[in-house]
Amino acid sequence: MDLKHSRSVKLNDGNLMPVLGFGTFAPDEIPKSKANEATKIAIDVGFRHIDAAYLYQNEEEVGQALRDKMADGTVKREDLFYTTKPGEELLPKDAKGEIILDVVDIRDTWEALEKCKDLGLTKSIGVSNFNHKQLELILNKPGLKYKPTCNQVECHPYLNQSKLLEFCKSRDIVLVAYSALGSSRDPTWVSSDSAYLLEEPILKTIAKKHNRTPGQVALRYQLQRGVVVLAKSFNEKRIKENFKVFDFELTAEDMKVIDGLNRNYRYDSMPFAVDHPYYPFLEEY
Repeated sequence: MDLKHSRSVKLNDGNLMPVLGFGTFAPDEIPKSKANEATKIAIDVGFRHIDAAYLYQNEEEVGQALRDKMADGTVKREDLFYTTKPGEELLPKDAKGEIILDVVDIRDTWEALEKCKDLGLTKSIGVSNFNHKQLELILNKPGLKYKPTCNQVECHPYLNQSKLLEFCKSRDIVLVAYSALGSSRDPTWVSSDSAYLLEEPILKTIAKKHNRTPGQVALRYQLQRGVVVLAKSFNEKRIKENFKVFDFELTAEDMKVIDGLNRNYRYDSMPFAVDHPYYPFLEEY
């Protein structure tokens, strides 16, 4: 990924994905209208990769923001890369399987996504929260039509996913990092006593050296590793800050020091799914 000349990465299906995305998840206490406002700000700032999900229950507001910014001439549809994680109700009626955690079989689910692509409902298909064995279930599937283009997982300096990243690179699958700035501490997902990534002294020290914020350093770290990174904030000042990661570079020593922060610490371990046969986090990567 050459960040000096391109802000997008080519997926294994030939489509381009912007390497910096805007995350739209918000805790329940935040009004859904904020997703609309924040998405408009993000597009005005320069974000062209918008990450959403049916589970977030704000896609209507995010979609309206996209339509408004296209209507006012800020962007064209072809400028935008929109990612969603649908539930079964959004699949075509003749596509079998589910996209959410109560899947019957991963390979059946992948066939449903392949059907979506064949029907022109999506340009690219990928997965989220898959470990390497689950990815291999798809890659080794008889009659596979399309490889996953990407695997979106929790990834940050406390959980740098180095082994999963190398596996994905070896299979030409892009790793996409969510919770790259830590977590919003939504009690639905995250413990109230969880570590606060942006207060990490080492990130603060490196940020001060580059006259940047710890958040900008955390995002830049992922970009230099070849990871597509999602930045989530509904605060206008931070949205603007999060986009300013293309005009500085971390040194090799900086990268090595940040690598050393890894503690395999997961903010969202999905405890509600721990007994599911496809619970992904029992594997090392």
